[in-house]
Amino acid sequence: MANSDDDELEALQVALVRYQVDAIAQGRRDLVVFEGRDTAGKDGAIKRINEYLSVRNTRVVALPKPTERERSQWYFQRYVAHLPAAGELVILNRSWYNRGGVEPVMGFCTPEQKAVFLDETPVFERMLIGDGVRMVKLWLDISRKEQATRLEARKTDPLKTLKISPLDAVAQEKWDDYSRARDEMLSRTHSAESPWVIVHTDKKARARTAIMRHLLHALAPAEVAKSVPKPDPDVLYTFDTAAFSDGRLER
Repeated sequence: MANSDDDELEALQVALVRYQVDAIAQGRRDLVVFEGRDTAGKDGAIKRINEYLSVRNTRVVALPKPTERERSQWYFQRYVAHLPAAGELVILNRSWYNRGGVEPVMGFCTPEQKAVFLDETPVFERMLIGDGVRMVKLWLDISRKEQATRLEARKTDPLKTLKISPLDAVAQEKWDDYSRARDEMLSRTHSAESPWVIVHTDKKARARTAIMRHLLHALAPAEVAKSVPKPDPDVLYTFDTAAFSDGRLER
């Protein structure tokens, strides 16, 4: 017999299908950005979201490191090619926000390049939204202890071998550096028209449910969204700077 979590997952996936039927008919261009610390659960959440969606109208984009040619281009250029056309949902599994976190922490960009990125990003996103792209930005947050547990599981579970990244080795060592980069990135790129939404992911199932509920309230037509409960505010909330000091963001 299915349990209540399975029942809700199925109901949310049905609602996502109904959302996409409408989005395709209306020619919507929808973009969902998944960012967060290593092991925060991006892959699992994305898998549940797109499991029953149209293969032709849904694209999950996880770009590899840039080529030498791409490094010589305008930073946003390689992402522009993956933006949604009419009737498409594009999910970015990491995005241009690499330059707000991984790149500066690991020394893959200069301080000047990071500064330009932080200046340009709000303008770039304002242009996308002004042109009709509907955009949702999710930061998946995880505690240091839970991250350590998940990193260890990657080493010992053969089914998680493909999740292992060279960056895993320094995720804990550079925890504080990543925290500082995250805080600056969120502060500089959060806006009323392009807000960050924070998701606590220590409990994977609760996080996935909250994300799917949020996407439906943000993107689905009213007749679909009204049947979906609001996300648990203890799991998912819109970013504000008070989160730096009141314990809502992991330090």
